[in-house]
Amino acid sequence: MRWILSTKDSCYTPSLRKNTETMKGRMAALQLCLCILAVKVAFGEACASEQFRNTGECCSMCPAGTGMASSCGHEDTKCKPCQDGVSFSDSEGLAACRLCARCPMGISELARCTATQDTQCDCGEHFFLWRDGNSTSGLCDACTMCGKGSGVVRPCGPLGNAVCEQCKPGTYSKERSDRKPCIPCSRCGQDEVEIRSCQPDSDTVCMVKDLNILSRPSSSDGPREFPRWPTMSEEMDNRSSASPDSGAPRLTPPDLGGSNNILVYVSVLAAVVLGLLLYVAYKCWKSCQQKQALVKARVGELNNAGEGEKLHSDSGVFLDSHSLQDSQPSKGSKRDSKQDTRLYVNLPPHRKEEVERVLAEGGSRSWRQLAATLGYEPDRVDVFGRGQDPIHTLLTDWAQQEGSTLGLLCSALTRIERPDIIAVLTSTTQGMSVV
Repeated sequence: MRWILSTKDSCYTPSLRKNTETMKGRMAALQLCLCILAVKVAFGEACASEQFRNTGECCSMCPAGTGMASSCGHEDTKCKPCQDGVSFSDSEGLAACRLCARCPMGISELARCTATQDTQCDCGEHFFLWRDGNSTSGLCDACTMCGKGSGVVRPCGPLGNAVCEQCKPGTYSKERSDRKPCIPCSRCGQDEVEIRSCQPDSDTVCMVKDLNILSRPSSSDGPREFPRWPTMSEEMDNRSSASPDSGAPRLTPPDLGGSNNILVYVSVLAAVVLGLLLYVAYKCWKSCQQKQALVKARVGELNNAGEGEKLHSDSGVFLDSHSLQDSQPSKGSKRDSKQDTRLYVNLPPHRKEEVERVLAEGGSRSWRQLAATLGYEPDRVDVFGRGQDPIHTLLTDWAQQEGSTLGLLCSALTRIERPDIIAVLTSTTQGMSVV
């Protein structure tokens, strides 16, 4: 019996040992794969597409000029080339080819669409071709401005909108722009000391070392102290202990260099204060000029309204000048409207909207004629025309100019034969009031 058991053990031991070795080999291979994957992730060699096949391998990305035909799964990603003039792909990725864009009406084409580049349209400076998703039609839109502390990676233009990024350490950007990248920070010279380090929105601030007030001799190793004048008792003790003929040194005020530094500091401080005073005086003068202009405009309104105050009747009914103009639209009222010194910017919002609505009824030709009559160049008018609301943009830009009165606007409207808009400008909600 003992012999039989030993024989069975000797028969089954080799197969069991073989299975154990196979399991150990598979575990070792799995551990090796995991170690290789961990090393790739640690050294930045992870999957660029961030997608994996069922077997654990990284999915390939379609190069520029091709688009994804089918995503990876059991097999790798399948790509197909984009059609020249129909679709394009300007970067490597896992997306399908995008349809080529068409330039808006009136906008010239700079470059046709290719397999690796979209259509380029001449939208003008500070504008780019905006597309809604994969739509083929687009509009010229204003460029995005990168703010302070961020620079432009890709400038705004025919290739698309501006791409911004935060300024990295050692670079800065202190202005808003759609073309300028972050610039390197300045470094202080050998005779300068750094007061403030470079920030993402400001450059390094340096100061000359000679302007340091709390200076000390280079030979001293003690802590930095303020210059101090001797007290009366110390001066008397020094005078009594030191005879005139002895070689003992006399007590003197602080070193001459320290007092020179104080004088320079006081001079710089006085210059800063004087600059602030001049700036405040300039702002006050500018404010007074604006107030005087508003007063003159108000006096003109009161003079125009003074004629209506003289019209009284025995029945106790008073008619103001505005109601008189509405009831008697004669040639004299048109001449008065041309002399109106009120500013267009002071009109109520609903009155401005009514003017823009009536002007829009004349089509694109009407507001372009008005822009030319107001003195705008054709290039500037074309820029307004690329926007979504050119009439509002035109009147808002003109209202910010000096001397943009209702009289000047009425004169321009008279030249282009738009009395309907003049009637909207001169109309008022005031009617008759009982005294």
